Amino acid sequence: MRIQVQKWGNSLAIRIPKSLALDTKIEDGSFVNLSLVRGKLVAAPIQSQEYSLEQLLAGISDDNIHKEIDTGKAMGKEIW
Repeated sequence: MRIQVQKWGNSLAIRIPKSLALDTKIEDGSFVNLSLVRGKLVAAPIQSQEYSLEQLLAGISDDNIHKEIDTGKAMGKEIW
């Protein structure tokens, strides 16, 4: 597929056609990894990793746990 490079501010940009975006699951706001492979520009989608609550909690240790923060007395109808 032939695509024209266009100026965008001080940079150059290419538009990803809808068919390629759908095939690669790239959507507005997605991140891609740009690299140069044997003289060719390669854009690969970066899949965001999802974590379960158990995985997140397993990463907490005595070294990285946050201390309790005193926010003062209740000012309204907060329940503590």
